[in-house]
Amino acid sequence: MNDAEASPIALPIDTRLAEIRQALADHARALLVAEPGAGKTTRVPLALLEADWCRGGRLLLLEPRRVAARLAAGYMAEALGESVGETVGYRMRGESRVGLATRLEVVTQGVLTRMLQDDPLLEGVAGIVFDEFHERSLEADLGLALALDAQSVREDLRLLVMSATLDVAALTTVLGEATPVIDCPGRQHPVETRYRPPRARDDAARHQAAVVAEALASADEGDILVILPGVGEIRRLAGLLSERLPDIGIHELHGRLPLVAQRQALRPGPQGRRRVVLATAIAESSLTVPGVHLVIDAGRERLPVFKSRTGLTRLETRRVNRASADQRRGRAGRQGPGVCYRLWAEEQPLAPDREPEIRQADLAPLAFELARWGIADPMALTWVTPPPAAPLSAGREMLVRLGVLNAEHRLTPLGRACTRWPTHPRLAVMLERAGEFDARALACGLAALLEGRDVDAERDLATALERRFAVPGEDRAWQRDTRRLAGRMGCRLEAPSLAPLGELLALAYPERVAQRLAPGRFRLAGGGQATLPGDHPLAHAELLVAVSLDGEAGGGRIFRAAVLDPARLPALHPEAGAWREHLEWSDAAGRLVGERRRGLGAVVLERRPLHDLPPEAVCRALLAALRRRGLPLDEEVRQLQGRVALLRQELGKPWPDWSDAALLETLDDWLGPYLVGLTRLDQVEALPLSRILLDRLEWSQRVRLDELAPTHLEVPSGSCVRLDYRGETPVLAVKLQEVFGWREAPRLVEGRVAPLLHLLSPARRPLQVTADLTSFWANGYPEVRKDMRGRYPKHPWPEDPLTAPATARTRRRGG
Repeated sequence: MNDAEASPIALPIDTRLAEIRQALADHARALLVAEPGAGKTTRVPLALLEADWCRGGRLLLLEPRRVAARLAAGYMAEALGESVGETVGYRMRGESRVGLATRLEVVTQGVLTRMLQDDPLLEGVAGIVFDEFHERSLEADLGLALALDAQSVREDLRLLVMSATLDVAALTTVLGEATPVIDCPGRQHPVETRYRPPRARDDAARHQAAVVAEALASADEGDILVILPGVGEIRRLAGLLSERLPDIGIHELHGRLPLVAQRQALRPGPQGRRRVVLATAIAESSLTVPGVHLVIDAGRERLPVFKSRTGLTRLETRRVNRASADQRRGRAGRQGPGVCYRLWAEEQPLAPDREPEIRQADLAPLAFELARWGIADPMALTWVTPPPAAPLSAGREMLVRLGVLNAEHRLTPLGRACTRWPTHPRLAVMLERAGEFDARALACGLAALLEGRDVDAERDLATALERRFAVPGEDRAWQRDTRRLAGRMGCRLEAPSLAPLGELLALAYPERVAQRLAPGRFRLAGGGQATLPGDHPLAHAELLVAVSLDGEAGGGRIFRAAVLDPARLPALHPEAGAWREHLEWSDAAGRLVGERRRGLGAVVLERRPLHDLPPEAVCRALLAALRRRGLPLDEEVRQLQGRVALLRQELGKPWPDWSDAALLETLDDWLGPYLVGLTRLDQVEALPLSRILLDRLEWSQRVRLDELAPTHLEVPSGSCVRLDYRGETPVLAVKLQEVFGWREAPRLVEGRVAPLLHLLSPARRPLQVTADLTSFWANGYPEVRKDMRGRYPKHPWPEDPLTAPATARTRRRGG
């Protein structure tokens, strides 16, 4: 929400309300670019309720954060003299305050997606307002794409996209060039910027506390807003400030606070008592904190980042981008001149904008929503930023493994059943199948815990669940979410047996089933290894499920896990009970080893030797070994690669890409036929790879190859000297005396490329590197002659190298 004000105080957006109403009366879509402090969040939706197109229908206001959604609804209801749930209400996961008379619903992003999926025509909804779209969350991008698709059927549906900063060109391309754009300035006073970077040895919280004290001392009035990356940093600083500044009101502002505490942080303090408000990034553009004239920006933000190697989305603390830093700075100038303290050096470079979440997120939920929408090709929708192909493919592959999608990326019967669960698809599968193990209540509590905000602080899942079921009121958020899921499940929330815990986790995370290799060292079903401390209670488990990993797949640390009975794995994943042939290269044996295996991915429950190796399987295994180890490319192949690469660079695509990456990518095509009957890598190394590659060229190309990029050049002495094509430019390394008389070397590739000459001494050491021989004879040669004639007197060093006979011999041998 951009404004905490619900009072009749004039705001900049008031002068644009008529224009916004008219734009949406004449067009189905509009853009509003309104700077922070303009008042767009609380004034625009109420103004649109009275539009002719909105009468008789509801208006949805999309907010990216739960805190902003609650507070926006509260302020707008207060402006109407009503309570939340009357004309204005809100709806978010697990919490709803709407009534029969509600016409304006403030919803969070996941709720909008579910509303669209449940009713693609959005019957009864007159329009959708996308607030804070510049944050570019994945769900906002998806919501807009689905809303645009719905609008293609429902032409009367209005869409308004508004933000403090927008890429207008990109959005008008998506929404249509005729889309009206309304611009509204904010309410901004001058802001002085002061930089206070910590020293290398400074403790972060103590440095922040020192800057707070400095800011309080520098001004006699005005509250302070401190923007920090997360709740942990807020609580640490709050503790320090409470000790040092007992006369100052210290308030926290973040999503975990009750609504009463959030609203208290946004109300002015008692007359004469200054306040310090410690907030997360919600105070960057979603909220206005009254009374603030001083902002302290820690310069960090916490963002969800998907790690494809671990399959996890983890919160990472990163340096803030320039656009966000400028918005934070602007908070100091909302109600008068202010000062912004930046806790980094002025010369510190910042990225210009925030990366759209769709480019760095786990796209499995997006793939699931696309399948629900009936879309196989994501480009059938209109995107501001299209989903990247590789992460989307990885997400789909994971959903296929879970049994949610089929090979055509359509929902399976299990996938359709999972649509009733408002969770990540992994957890939806777990919840849907929990009845198979009489573990419904446990699954509800586990899903609520895994999606909760505090799960990273509790590594022992069994203990955490046992405590919560014993004392459910201790964690109200968990209790609320568990009850909500249990209501959908239709089960009672009695303290369950924890025995099926590992089985439930294996349903949701099949690729993280892990098999012990040694105490504390495990191999993951999805590939790679992970570790536990040797004294960990689970270090000797034969099989476990690693719910949370950190680090790289080759040596990640396991943070949270549960034991799994190996005998139960085939019941959870039937493919684990099927025998399959497996061949792989054994470095120890120096050959291919074949066996029949039963298990899940890289987790092997049972193995038997395979004596007769199927030829096709042998070929596949050899190709896999070559991809892992790399191709055995000798000097002849390297030179051939360089020659063809030069021709491709100069003449274009008729010449093939024979780079290492391209050869590995097309290995099956060009090398596969030659592997029939081979079983060892030394047999592959003996293959004439350069001839195999040359045979792939047409005959005319073979001839042209030698003409355009010859292997040797004849020099004035009569010698044929080999060219070296391994670098970016062909190199001709030749003794200086052999090129007497040459004004310049012959050019390659139809005269387009001059070889680089490495002119050598009689001892074949470089004397000069040049592509301009004429210049060398005039300027460089006299110095070389002076230096070399005494060192190599048996070799000719004429005064005029252009008229001297070239020779590969010494004077004595030459007579």
